[in-house]
Amino acid sequence: MEDLQEFGVGIVGYGFIGKVHAYSHSALPYFYDPAPAKTKLIGVCTSSEASGQRAKAAAGFEFATTQWRDIVDDKRIQIVHCCTPNDLHEELLIAALQAGKHVYCDKPLTRTLAEAERVATAASAASGIHGMTFNCRCAPATLRAKELVEEGFLGEIYQFRGEYLHAGYIDPKRPRTWRLDFSRSGGGAIMDLGVHMLDTVRWLCGDVDSVRTALKTVTHERPHPNTGLPAPVDVDDIALVQLRLKSGAIGTVEATRMATGVQDEFRWEIHGSKGMLAFNLMDPNWLTVYDARIPEGPLGGSRGPQKIECVTRYPGPYKFGAVKNPIGWPQLHVHCLHEFIHNVATNTLGAPNFQDGLAAQRLVDACLRSATADTWAQVAC
Repeated sequence: MEDLQEFGVGIVGYGFIGKVHAYSHSALPYFYDPAPAKTKLIGVCTSSEASGQRAKAAAGFEFATTQWRDIVDDKRIQIVHCCTPNDLHEELLIAALQAGKHVYCDKPLTRTLAEAERVATAASAASGIHGMTFNCRCAPATLRAKELVEEGFLGEIYQFRGEYLHAGYIDPKRPRTWRLDFSRSGGGAIMDLGVHMLDTVRWLCGDVDSVRTALKTVTHERPHPNTGLPAPVDVDDIALVQLRLKSGAIGTVEATRMATGVQDEFRWEIHGSKGMLAFNLMDPNWLTVYDARIPEGPLGGSRGPQKIECVTRYPGPYKFGAVKNPIGWPQLHVHCLHEFIHNVATNTLGAPNFQDGLAAQRLVDACLRSATADTWAQVAC
């Protein structure tokens, strides 16, 4: 058998999500046979020398640095991961693209729409493959939902509702970080969580024409992480969005970090002329389907919501040894990375790529404009 290609990997940013990206590389050969390629963790860029040395020791990187250009300039590295705060994305992404690297970016693509457009332009002119970490697309249940939509199972889509609910900011004493600074994040719950659901709506239901959005900040001051003194919060804690699709369907998206009593509720429903689909990330092994074409009968007959046992039934080359095991959140990231590495190995621009990232950024931008003007806002083309 021909030897697999090997790609050197550099990860810029090694907080929580950087660790998830590194783990996903280590997991690829365990879950996929044949793997699309070999990858090797070469370099990691962190905010301090101490954290870099910890990352190097934990994940096996060959070197650590505090300068991201060391990652981009290293000829041993062909793939660059962007796992930094949002305000650092644009410069890094454009530099990596112009250096001929393959680039994998965690959501969102950038902090602002203008930045996203510049990155997308650079990506269009680049020789490398680019991909987005929209991992919420990557549970077997959501992949099956995409198949059913494309097969026409729903018929004409009438309406949808999507919710991404977290409770992580309920404590007013939680320190103010870059995520709560609009100049660095570009938005609060609408950017942090909403971008995932907005991408999913577009992916499953079609392009969005216009939105109307209400944003609410619950806690206006939080302790500064260094001084402990009150620091202002200027991003939304809660986002409520109405959407009109170009197809004529309508729906809602809710994103909040103030939903007391939840953990990671990423849930959606889609209703059409022929059926319904529903999914909840907290119960990720099942896709709920309702086929309205099944005739009613005495005592209901066979009509009603049914669950498809998707569990870990990924398509080949997924070969962990069993498909009946429950799916776990990290596997969504592993599969998303697998698809990107496959695209790199075959020199194919697959999805989700930076154009999908730009489309999601346009949706967030429209939501922010709508909330400011308190009216419907068109999504930029």
